[in-house]
Amino acid sequence: MEINNLITHLDEISRITNQQWLEGLNDRKLKELQFHNADRDKQRIKQLDSDTYEKFYGNKKFYNTVSKSKEFVANWIKTEAKGKVFLDYACGNGNNALLAAQSGALLSIGLDISDISIDNAKEEAKRLGITNVYFLQADAENTKLPDNSIDTIICSGMLHHLDLSYAFPELRRILAKNGKILAIEALDYNPFIKLYRLLTPAMRTEWEKAHILSIKDIRFAKHFFDIGKIRYWHITSYLGAYLPFLQPVLNFIDSILTKIPGIHLLAWMFTFELNSKNSTR
Repeated sequence: MEINNLITHLDEISRITNQQWLEGLNDRKLKELQFHNADRDKQRIKQLDSDTYEKFYGNKKFYNTVSKSKEFVANWIKTEAKGKVFLDYACGNGNNALLAAQSGALLSIGLDISDISIDNAKEEAKRLGITNVYFLQADAENTKLPDNSIDTIICSGMLHHLDLSYAFPELRRILAKNGKILAIEALDYNPFIKLYRLLTPAMRTEWEKAHILSIKDIRFAKHFFDIGKIRYWHITSYLGAYLPFLQPVLNFIDSILTKIPGIHLLAWMFTFELNSKNSTR
């Protein structure tokens, strides 16, 4: 699709007001919007006392231990975004869309149901002086993007917030011929991680808790895409949140354990590629 025409289309979508979005969302989506608006409200976060912050954001310390998967995703974006129309699908504060823009994307788009997230992303793009990026509020299950308009898509920790029976067909619809998607998601097998999720209910919506991905979701994705490489991450590395001096050792142990059949399903996260069917890649 010609870039100027795509930008015109994005302008039309961006004229949909937050109130109009609200009127078109069902109860599940409204709860997601409200949760993520609160979760990404910078002023609200600044006002939280330490105990309340720990209740809602105590899991952040574990994300400091995932350097290996973060490096893999960042390198994938840098490689796959260059010269392409890139989409950060449910972009949050837009970090991946901004990285794609900086990596030479023809146009990088970030969309999210949360208007506060989109405001944060626009603010950061302006601060960095990045112009080949476009952020807009949208429903990931009904993006209103044109058919076959996106070359490369990143789905970073957000598919479990969606109904995949709507999200996968929508992704297939907007993905261009020879298009490629990378998803990084939590995996729903490790009993200790499942227990942690159970004990920290304030950190997640009810839908999210009930829809952490598993291999059955990959099987479902096969109805819409050709499945590429699947990789598994972080069986022990998150213990570095408590034992930071052991982080290199834990990462090394993970490099072995995540390749052992059966054991690999204990990973905290996994990445998988989805390619447009009949792709020549």
